[in-house]
Amino acid sequence: MNQSHAMDFTGRAVLVTGGTRGLGAALARAFLASGADVMVCGRGTPDALPSSDGREASFRAADLRDPAAAADLVTATAERFGRLDVLVNNAGGSPDADAATVSPRFVEKVVALNLLAPFYTAQAANLVMREQPDGGCVINIGSVSARDPQPGTAAYTAAKAGLLGLTRALALEWAPRVRVNHITAGLIRTENATALYGDDGGAAVADIVPMGRLAEPDDVARACLWLACDLSSYVNGADLAVHGGGEIPARQVVRRTHPPFRHLDSFPSHPLSSQ
Repeated sequence: MNQSHAMDFTGRAVLVTGGTRGLGAALARAFLASGADVMVCGRGTPDALPSSDGREASFRAADLRDPAAAADLVTATAERFGRLDVLVNNAGGSPDADAATVSPRFVEKVVALNLLAPFYTAQAANLVMREQPDGGCVINIGSVSARDPQPGTAAYTAAKAGLLGLTRALALEWAPRVRVNHITAGLIRTENATALYGDDGGAAVADIVPMGRLAEPDDVARACLWLACDLSSYVNGADLAVHGGGEIPARQVVRRTHPPFRHLDSFPSHPLSSQ
C-alpha cells in the first residue's frame, strides 16, 4: 500500500456531529484538508463553518437525541455527497452535577446526548454504508471519564462507558462492511479551556498528564484520520487512547512536590553487611 496516499480522502464523504466548534470543528477541518467532503451538524446555525484551503463544510441543523432527526441528517448527507464513508460521533458533553440531587430530566438528557444520539446516528449510517462497495466506518469520540470518573460526572461517566460498550457491540455486528472504533480522549485544549480548567487555561492541570500538556484538537483529529483510512483497515472494535498517558497517580504528584524524607537509619543495610 502506498502510505503517502492512504490519508487522501478525496471523493469520500464524512459526517462529523457537533462539528461546528471546538474539537468537532478541528475534526472537520482535518478531513477537509485531506480532501473529503464534510457535513457538520449542530442544534443552531454557527456564525462560520469549518474550512480548509478554500473548502468549507456543509451544515445541517439537527438534534440527534431525536432518532428521526438523526436518520434525516444521515440521509441528507448521503444525498448531498452521493455516499457516506465516515461518521464521527463527536457531539457530547455535560456540565458537572451532584449525583445526590441531580434531576431525572438532567440524567435523561445527558444519556441521550452522549449515548443514544451516537447509537441513532450510527444505526442510520450503517444502512447507507453497508450497501456501498467499500463499506464505511464509524468513530465514536469517548472520554477518560468512562474509565476514571471524576466528582460531578456520574451521568456523563455512565453514558460514556456505555458508548465504549456500544462500540464493541456494533463492531461485532456490522463487520466486515462497517468498522466501528472508539477514541478515549483526555483533557483537550479548546477555546473554552479556561472555563473547564481554570484561569491558567489548563497549565496546572497539564502537570498531571505524563506528556506534560493537554491534548490539542489536532491530536485527536490525526487519530480519526488514521482510524478512517486504509492503513487501519483491519482495526475494528478498538479503543484508541489519545490522552497523553492518562493521569499521574496522586501519590506521585504529592511526592513530586513534597519529596519524602527518610532518615539514614531507615534504609536497609547493605546485603553483604554482617549486621
